[in-house]
Amino acid sequence: MSNEIVLDIRTILPMNRHPLIFDQFETLKPEESFILVNDHDPKPLYYQFQAERTDQFSWEYLEQGPQAWRVRIGRR
Repeated sequence: MSNEIVLDIRTILPMNRHPLIFDQFETLKPEESFILVNDHDPKPLYYQFQAERTDQFSWEYLEQGPQAWRVRIGRR
């Protein structure tokens, strides 16, 4: 999807990353998504989504390192 927002959090302070990502997720309508770019595997974020947004999100790795990880996060 060419109109997807790309949220590159590599320059954001770690303590601010998850709130920013969840804020972005909350703006999505059903079937919309955004691309997250991170400097490490965001697996802990995935587990947080599982705990807090069970069955409300989709998660698709587009790139898995070593320099960057790109994940498409969508709202179901």
